[in-house]
Amino acid sequence: MKLFAFNFNGPAHLSSGLWRHPLDRGHEYKTLSYWLEYAKMLENACFDGIFFADNVGYHDLYQGSVDGALKDAAQIPANDPAYLIPAMAAVTKHLGFGITSSTAYDHPYQTARKFATLDHLTGGRIGWNVVTSYAASAARNIGNGAELPGHAERYARAEEFIAVILKLLEGSWEDGCALVDKTNGVYIDPAKVHEIKHQGTHFTVPGIFLCEPSPQRTPVIFQAGGSSQGVAMAAASAEAVFLNSVSKAGLKKQVDALHEKAAALGRNPAHVATVQLVTVIVAATDAQAQERYEHYQSLVDYEGAMARYSGWAGLDMSTFDPDVPFKHVQTKAGQLMVDMFSKMDPDKEWTPRDIAHYLGVGGTGPVIVGGPAKVAEELQSWVDDTGISGFNLAHGVEFEDMKNFVQYAVPELQNRGLMRTQYDGSTLRESLFGKGRARLPDDHPGAAYRNAFKG
Repeated sequence: MKLFAFNFNGPAHLSSGLWRHPLDRGHEYKTLSYWLEYAKMLENACFDGIFFADNVGYHDLYQGSVDGALKDAAQIPANDPAYLIPAMAAVTKHLGFGITSSTAYDHPYQTARKFATLDHLTGGRIGWNVVTSYAASAARNIGNGAELPGHAERYARAEEFIAVILKLLEGSWEDGCALVDKTNGVYIDPAKVHEIKHQGTHFTVPGIFLCEPSPQRTPVIFQAGGSSQGVAMAAASAEAVFLNSVSKAGLKKQVDALHEKAAALGRNPAHVATVQLVTVIVAATDAQAQERYEHYQSLVDYEGAMARYSGWAGLDMSTFDPDVPFKHVQTKAGQLMVDMFSKMDPDKEWTPRDIAHYLGVGGTGPVIVGGPAKVAEELQSWVDDTGISGFNLAHGVEFEDMKNFVQYAVPELQNRGLMRTQYDGSTLRESLFGKGRARLPDDHPGAAYRNAFKG
């Protein structure tokens, strides 16, 4: 199974109130030594990578203010994770790194340069999580005060954004363009560098790219959209898709639908990995793990959970009574977050307090609690029953839960043959799909731009 550690370059991520736990190390996020220790721990355990969530906005819908988010460090403060990658790459050899870039506010030319640079510096271990952004605060602060564009408009921009990236990274510079010929004084062969001449609805990029080809050329493309447009975009261009279902039956439907859509678009479904969000609370015994989980629950902060959920769902949860069932509502930003709870259990009418209790440890994904054997069996059942490739592993208490997973769960998973004991290849794409597969496969739409701009 594929395993990514899901983290955030700030003191707290998905869990609310757990930064108060005496063993939580989230406050160390500002120090390189912390992240280097974290990266080395993950590589020693043979994780595929660390995946950094990121958000260029902040949660300011709860009670009409950012105060609730600030008090609980609800994904704020938030440092840029990209600056951590070269340092972590320097102390590891195989661990991959996924970071987010928004198609709503970034520009494809600059984004392509950023990821080419990181791919060079990591030796081909970088991945790009494509997001369309959802926070109105980001639209105000980055989008020149504009309102958040509609869902369809954001995805149309994203599709063109990806196309420009692929043209630049796959088509502008040919293989073998860097001659480094000191005798004849030619570093780059001009005949092998081409303008892409892109002129579209959202972007005009006529010229050549700035960077020579990196080990992967194109970073591994991650995507997490769950709407119909998100699934269509993932099926068309994503190589790894982060899914989030609270039931195995629901997850299997998502995996099957995604793979069917990819096949209909001419792609091999095996070239689209699927990774489910999950939080694992593991200890030496089932009883010890349960005790730890119950302690975590006692620390959950209601307002912190509601600040997060308000931002994700796009509505102010303070307008709802905490103990009155939460009815289905329509929201522009995060309809899937609203629907999740209205559809999760048809026999249950969720209250805001129920939602906060559920979200408090690890966010929206399922939580697995137990000793090594129980955890391994449960993870295996999710893979066997749904067809997913692996997991995006969230945490309750920063560093501590990942350390416990490495100590207790990893040896059990490896002993059962469910997790690797050594790496294949040297790039992130090889880690996901096998040695010798560092470049985009021929059935990916990016492959069509190879040699497309000659002449």
